[in-house]
Amino acid sequence: MGSRSQKINIVRLYTDEATESHFIEETLEAHEVNFAPPASPVYSTQPIATRQSMFLLLPDGYFGDFHPVPSRQIMTLVSGALEVTVSDGEVRHFVPGQTVLVEDTTGKGHSTRSIGGESVLTCVQL
Repeated sequence: MGSRSQKINIVRLYTDEATESHFIEETLEAHEVNFAPPASPVYSTQPIATRQSMFLLLPDGYFGDFHPVPSRQIMTLVSGALEVTVSDGEVRHFVPGQTVLVEDTTGKGHSTRSIGGESVLTCVQL
């Protein structure tokens, strides 16, 4: 590996003090580590504590009106396409492989819609 660190970009969805939800781009620093010797080194961020993981399947045509998440989540889209609208009006589309740190546990929350004519599968870490 050439460089000893890399940047990983993620999206964070959060609630401000006025209870509005927003998206923000975050950059995580990943450092070269011997994660599973004798395999070659990889890049790793600092651990983020989670308690459990689960999969969520949203059927084609799913719409969840504005809601906060029940607990802080790291959501990775596995298949399908997802449209998320935050209470400040911004709309983003997510495709397989994208990860969102969802932290709007209070306030107005966000709405979620499956798009693209197929079900959406996500892996959620709580």
